[in-house]
Amino acid sequence: MRIRPPSAVSIATSDSGGGAGIQADLLTFAAHGVYGATVLAAGTAQNTRAVTAIETFSVGFLTKQIDAVFSDLRPRAVKIGMLFDAPRIQAVARGLRRHRARNVILDPVMVAKSGARLLQRAAAASLERDLLPLCDLVTPNLPEAAALSRLPVATNSDRRVAAGAIADLGARAVLVKGGHGRGGEVRDLFFDGRFFTEFVAPRIRTRATHGTGCTLSSAIAANLALGKGLDDAILAAIQYLRAGLARGLFPGRGFGVPDHFPPKPWAT
Repeated sequence: MRIRPPSAVSIATSDSGGGAGIQADLLTFAAHGVYGATVLAAGTAQNTRAVTAIETFSVGFLTKQIDAVFSDLRPRAVKIGMLFDAPRIQAVARGLRRHRARNVILDPVMVAKSGARLLQRAAAASLERDLLPLCDLVTPNLPEAAALSRLPVATNSDRRVAAGAIADLGARAVLVKGGHGRGGEVRDLFFDGRFFTEFVAPRIRTRATHGTGCTLSSAIAANLALGKGLDDAILAAIQYLRAGLARGLFPGRGFGVPDHFPPKPWAT
């Protein structure tokens, strides 16, 4: 008997420290029982404390990876992370259109937790013009939401306006993550193009936060690959991430990472 597991692909960058990027995505896919494929846009030299170097793969090689994965595996969901610059963003957009990709989740990675810039300033326009219109969901944190919308996100009302502005750029739905906010609660705001839903939970105080954005977006992709609707996939992903944060791991001397294999059930 041939077993054909549900598959998802991460189009992103390698984190040599293992806590974010492609590595976090593969761990998250595996935790959900989803077969994970990868398309690498770049590699980083980094650890739990800092990013010290970034090198990109050629656009031609990036394109060949996309064609190799989609022509055979037919992934049910796509998670997009750090792409670094406009040529690679445009190559990914062409590949998504060529293969009619479905369930496309974009984590618009712009700046690392250490402060290193992970998206060239000149590439922001390409991200908005070429990639956002192909996305079923974009998952900016508060600084990223402010950058994409060019609006403040200080209040809950601000976040709604910003989410609407990002949707106007072409994304079918927007999840403005509240982890960078203040206070005892985290408020994640979901806009499906018509209605707003807030996911509110007590804040987990931890320094095991490296790769949280990668983990959440890849968990959403994994749940979509398993057949869940978008609302249910987001809720399940939030619960999974919270379970991982509650069991943070500290493999190095800097930021820790969520435990990607927390005990089930993943619930708050």
